[in-house]
Amino acid sequence: MELSGRTAVVTGAASGIGLALTERFLTEGMAVVMADIAAEVLGRESGRLADAGGRVTAVECDVADPEQVAALRDRAVQDHGSVHLLCNNAGVAYGRPNHKTKPGVWQWVVGVNLLGPAYGVSAFVPAMLDQGEGHVVNVASEAGLCSTGLLGSYHASKYGVVGLSESLRLE
Repeated sequence: MELSGRTAVVTGAASGIGLALTERFLTEGMAVVMADIAAEVLGRESGRLADAGGRVTAVECDVADPEQVAALRDRAVQDHGSVHLLCNNAGVAYGRPNHKTKPGVWQWVVGVNLLGPAYGVSAFVPAMLDQGEGHVVNVASEAGLCSTGLLGSYHASKYGVVGLSESLRLE
C-alpha cells in the first residue's frame, strides 16, 4: 500500500503504540487523525507533531461509544476527504481475579477493547469498500492468543478482537 498522501485514523493515539504508529505514518507522508479519550495529552502530542510539520487532526473520542466513532469518521472525511487506514489501537486493562471483577469493569474493558474495534469497522469499512481500497489494523496483543491469570476481562476482549479480525479478513 502506498502511504504517502493517504490518511490514517489511529485510536489511542495520544500515547504508547498509538503515538508510535502516528509518528511512523507521518514519517511515511500520511495525514493522521489522532483519536483518544485523554484530551489533554492528545492536545499536547498533536500540537507537538503539528509544530514539527505533521498533518494531524486531533479528535477526542471514546471508542466505546458508537456515536463518537461515527463522529470521528465524519471529522476524518471532512478534514481529509477519505480514510485509507484505520488502526483500532485504543485499549485498557484491569488486573483482578475473574470472580472479583465487577460488571462495570467488564463493560469498560469489553467496550473499549472489543466494541471499539467493532464500531470502527462498522463506521469506516463501508466507505473503504466504496472507494475500492482501505486497510484495518486491529491491535489485539499476545493476550488475544494465550491467557494468564488476573486478566480475564482483558483476555476475553482481546480474543474477541482476534475473532473479529479473522472474520473481517475472510469477508
